[in-house]
Amino acid sequence: MPTRRLVGRGGSWWAVLMFAVLLASPLRAEQAAATASGNEESNTDLAKKTQNPVADLISVPFQNNFNFDAGPENRTVWVLNVQPVIPIHLSDDWNLITRIIMPIINLPSLAPGIDHAFGLGDINPTFFLSPVGSEKFIWGAGPTFTFPTASNRLLGNGKYSAGPAAVAAGSQSYPSPAAEPNADGSTTVYFGPKQPEGVKPGNWIQTMPGKGWFTLLRLYSPLEPFFTKQWRPSEIELVQ
Repeated sequence: MPTRRLVGRGGSWWAVLMFAVLLASPLRAEQAAATASGNEESNTDLAKKTQNPVADLISVPFQNNFNFDAGPENRTVWVLNVQPVIPIHLSDDWNLITRIIMPIINLPSLAPGIDHAFGLGDINPTFFLSPVGSEKFIWGAGPTFTFPTASNRLLGNGKYSAGPAAVAAGSQSYPSPAAEPNADGSTTVYFGPKQPEGVKPGNWIQTMPGKGWFTLLRLYSPLEPFFTKQWRPSEIELVQ
């Protein structure tokens, strides 16, 4: 099965590649208490929970979005999504995971005659029914809604809507370990259904056979080479 790879060169960077944009730096609102009996949760367990979209853990992610060159005036639209995730324990076998997306929007005047608007957008709550203790295959499903809560007509659709929602994570370890750099300082990431021989787990992103996919490269706290354009990711190339 062909495998594709992406090579990054230059300064140190931390990249997250995902198929759907869900999370950005969640703040853990639930604190594990240390006890003498040694039942304190390990840092690894907590890291897995904060990256698991249906974990039994309260979290409050904040996601910043900047849409550049919007409208004929080439303005920048800013959207801050506040996304509290609150699990509800239904039984020993099932959890109900509630996730509410509350967008705070700054919409500049995009064209002559269009007003500037700032405020709350339409709120989008989603409810996932998820089994307790699932590790190899994590999943959740339930309804999602949109409520016309926008504080300004320009910031929302003004309509109620509802539909199904689902989330799942496959057999690859979750979250994946960090990618390891090459000897020359570059970092190579492989995409394919199977882990290539000799490639570290953190340098491989699992794909589904026969299914299309896309990459989204997100950089957290990039260094100067990124801003001076001395560093940029390479094109994705096919390897055998």
